[in-house]
Amino acid sequence: MGNIIASLDIGDNTIKLITAEISTNKFNILNVSEVPSKGLKDGLIINPEQLIGSLKEVFKKAEEVLGISVKKVIVNVPGNDARFISSEGLTTITNEDKVIKGVDIIRAMQASIYNRIPKNYEVANIIPMIFKINDDNPITNPINMNAETLTVKDVVAIVPKKNIYTLIKCLESIGITIIDVTLSSVGDYYLIKNDKINRSVGAIVNIGEATVNVSIFNKGVITNTEVINLGGQNIDNDISFIYKVTKKDAKNLKEKMALATNRMAKASETLTVTNKLGEEVKINQYELSEIVKSRLTEMLELIKKQINLLTKKEISYIIFTGGMTEIANFDILLDEVFGKNASVYVTQELGARDNRFSTGLGMIKYYNSKLELRDKNFSIFSNDELEDLSGKHKKINISENSLLGKIFGYFFDN
Repeated sequence: MGNIIASLDIGDNTIKLITAEISTNKFNILNVSEVPSKGLKDGLIINPEQLIGSLKEVFKKAEEVLGISVKKVIVNVPGNDARFISSEGLTTITNEDKVIKGVDIIRAMQASIYNRIPKNYEVANIIPMIFKINDDNPITNPINMNAETLTVKDVVAIVPKKNIYTLIKCLESIGITIIDVTLSSVGDYYLIKNDKINRSVGAIVNIGEATVNVSIFNKGVITNTEVINLGGQNIDNDISFIYKVTKKDAKNLKEKMALATNRMAKASETLTVTNKLGEEVKINQYELSEIVKSRLTEMLELIKKQINLLTKKEISYIIFTGGMTEIANFDILLDEVFGKNASVYVTQELGARDNRFSTGLGMIKYYNSKLELRDKNFSIFSNDELEDLSGKHKKINISENSLLGKIFGYFFDN
């Protein structure tokens, strides 16, 4: 059985809770719950009480499907004003056999941040680059190797405490334990990465409803990030203003009829809506897509400039993800603005085949990689809860022939 992990992706538009069993980077998704988010603006909490209401709702939805409560999650934190520190830590191997264990790796990483974190900041990620045994040649995973000392060189991502502490209080108030935190862009990277990307310098861009996260990665390590306060809601505002329709209708027009570029749009394809003045307005796809293209082009040009500001190194890849990349023909517009160097990621995990889930899925992979490095197994559920989930002590509505039925059978019959 693999590790069972839950991720909580908190965005301005929706909150997404994903529960999955992961083994050798393969997902068995047990549940995906999504609810509208409240109390957030530009990724930051402005109304804790409203956010708590949304959090209660998403955890309730998960429990209704799983039959048991999700009480432990890894959660993303805003990357606003994030900083990155290159650091090094050393520890002595103290066990009798002089064999490196997970606890030794943790101690070395803790040593790397000792007295290095500014007073008003907190650690979001510690990403190891290399390890050295007895100050010898670099290796990537020292677990179970003999050594007197272990040294780690890592990059530490830190964010203002205000980005984390209010969120922790909100989750603790409803009985949820945070097992880890991470930057959203680190989650995206762990979903997207492959051997080629791990050897290169590149950018990952997540375009959401309220913000754009632009992050630079150098051989698998995040080196810089910037949050741009633009997103899908700006397109909604443009459509709402031009056609005098509600924000809800504008969002629906964007998602149901608009294309990212009017090159493929048809003036003959129309939709009639009632505007805020009570008038019926016929909207055609060509004009609507022209509005969307104008704002998206502005955003993509701004992203291009931001990438140039974040790194002077030669970029090998630029990969786009996030909910806004799901709009039809986004890849065509991306090619017009960026050329062949940029591409759109396609999320393929069964049960979450949409780029709006990329961060949450990647967060699970990120945490799983930490468990592998420490040679640990983990589940958010206790043994009794796992028995409940398997149906040994209570009936849940899962057919033995369904996908979930087969998954649970694999969990508990082997």
